[in-house]
Amino acid sequence: MVLPCRFTFEHYVGTNEFSVTYPAGGLQAQHQGDSEVDNEVTILVVEDDQLIQALVEEALSDGGFESSIVASGEEAITLLNGDSKYRAVVTDINLIGRLDGWEVARAAREDDPAMPVIYMTGTNGEEWASKGVPNSVLLAKPFAPAQLVTAIANLLNSVTLPAAPTE
Repeated sequence: MVLPCRFTFEHYVGTNEFSVTYPAGGLQAQHQGDSEVDNEVTILVVEDDQLIQALVEEALSDGGFESSIVASGEEAITLLNGDSKYRAVVTDINLIGRLDGWEVARAAREDDPAMPVIYMTGTNGEEWASKGVPNSVLLAKPFAPAQLVTAIANLLNSVTLPAAPTE
C-alpha cells in the first residue's frame, strides 16, 4: 500500500540548507460520504532517553504519524501484546529493564511477521547483522529527523498487505 501523502522536511545547519521530500505514513482522517475514515498510523517508540524521546516524537508528528512512547522493553511488549494498532516499532537497543531492543523487535515480529522495525543506537550498530530482525533499518545516533521518517515511510510502503479473501 503506497500512502499518497507527501511531506517536506527542511533542516538548516549554519549556512548549509537541505530539503528532503518523502512519502509520509500518517494521513489525516478523510471523509467518505457521511462517515469519517481514520487513516492514523501509530508508531510504537521504545526509548529511555527523554531528549531522544522528544526528538523522535516531534519528527514523527511532523511526518504525520501518531506515536506511543515507552521507556522499557517490558512496557513495549505489554503494549504490543495488548493492542494491534501499531504499524511500526522504533526502538533503541540499550534500554532500561531486562529486555533490550533486539528482544523487543523479535517479540513484535512474533505478533506480526511484517512489522516494520527501526533500530536506533549509538553503540551497537555492528551487532545488527547478527541480532537484528530481517528487513529492518538501523539508524546510528545522532541522526537527522528526516532519516527516521524516511525509514518508516519506506518500510511501511514496502509491506505487502494480505490479500482480500475471495468467494
